Amino acid sequence: MAPSKFGLRTRLTLRWGMPEPLVIAMIVFALLGVALLVAALIALRKHRWIPTGIALLLAASFLAVAALAATLGVAMQGYRALTREVVAATVVTRPTGPERFSATFTFPDGRREHYEITGNALYIDAHIVKWHPRANLLGLHTAYQLDRVAGRYDRLEDEQTKPRRIFSLSRPTPVDMFQVARSLAFLRRFGRVVDAEYGSATFIATREPTQLELRVSTSGLLFRPAQTIQGASTVSPPSR
Repeated sequence: MAPSKFGLRTRLTLRWGMPEPLVIAMIVFALLGVALLVAALIALRKHRWIPTGIALLLAASFLAVAALAATLGVAMQGYRALTREVVAATVVTRPTGPERFSATFTFPDGRREHYEITGNALYIDAHIVKWHPRANLLGLHTAYQLDRVAGRYDRLEDEQTKPRRIFSLSRPTPVDMFQVARSLAFLRRFGRVVDAEYGSATFIATREPTQLELRVSTSGLLFRPAQTIQGASTVSPPSR
């Protein structure tokens, strides 16, 4: 029985770890580039200099496009697609002492991380890349990557003098999409590819044990209460 179109799309996305249109673009342009290289070699053996030059130029162009598609695909592995408000992580916080608390993160892929943090509030920031609608045709949509978690003191003087702990939430990737988006600025003369790339941050008080949902939308990060733990009072309204 022949595989369905949906099954093929799923396997392409899972196997290559990037959007299906990028996989197709990478394969098509790579094959065209190789075919033109072969054509250039054949023309060279026949001493046809102009066809050889044209074939080499086109081959280099197609291979460059294939390499760009591969780079974008690899960079996207560190980011999650964002089309609506989604839960980026569930966070459980518990006070452990004066201006100290623990935070346990559970991510959508099941990974869990635990941090011991100083301060009066939990602070988190993220990178967000918003692609231009024309880039959506290649499977590139607004995407985010959580970056750092830290504590935040209520008083500015405490921020300047008391100890702080900062941890990375991002996982190492071969290529950083945030940097790739910035490097594509040279394409603006031909048309915008990246609509916006920016950082977003949010924080919420951690004086009581709470379970929170860290959510992200196209407008940025926010906390929403999930539930109260062990009789703690209700969490305050969503914080930005």
